[in-house]
Amino acid sequence: MRHILLAALMLGAATLPAAAGAQQASITQSIAGTRLDVSATGDVTRVPDIAIITAGVVTRAGNARSALQQNANRMDRVIAALKRAGVEDRDIQTTNLNLNPEYTYANNQPPKLNGYTASNQLTIRFRDIANSGTILDALVAEGANQINGPSLTIDKPELALDEARAKAVAAGRARADLYARSLGLRVVRVVSVSESGGSYPVPPPMPMMREAMAQAADTKIVPGEQKLSVTLSMTYELQ
Repeated sequence: MRHILLAALMLGAATLPAAAGAQQASITQSIAGTRLDVSATGDVTRVPDIAIITAGVVTRAGNARSALQQNANRMDRVIAALKRAGVEDRDIQTTNLNLNPEYTYANNQPPKLNGYTASNQLTIRFRDIANSGTILDALVAEGANQINGPSLTIDKPELALDEARAKAVAAGRARADLYARSLGLRVVRVVSVSESGGSYPVPPPMPMMREAMAQAADTKIVPGEQKLSVTLSMTYELQ
């Protein structure tokens, strides 16, 4: 009998975690009154404080070694100009490096090798947008002949997104109150809240070629404003 009792106790102890787990997985909130589902969005605007620009060097030569060497020399000058302007190492990243042969094709003739093209591209984060145009002009002067951008963004958007979240909550509650009054009811409680995600769309970069920039005495980047949004789905109980 003692063995049977001990086995029963061990079996009961072994099944406790599984039972607890099953209970946690099936937690639900019942609604005694009327269920109301609403969606609300909170918006805030901020001035972008980061400009992301790509700057590259393209060189051509009769052989691969010369094309790469010329490219490396000019890119060294470009990077040195960035550092003189105060751009930190963490904000400079090589994102593309290519060496390609160039051929001439004629009818009924084998391709003729004309030389090689070497390209090297950097992605640069400018934390001082007001000064970034001047830096770009300096890069062109040092040999950068491919520049694209800017993509303007916000470095630390969480505080702004939290403000948008608070606005979304207030808007959702105001909408719930409106429905409740229209139905002759009142809001009793919030049953659930879910966030579909914060967003701050970044405009696509606009190409800026070297020739266009060389004609400008002072390239300027105007940050403007960006809208950050958070959308919430909320369920209320009305009675």
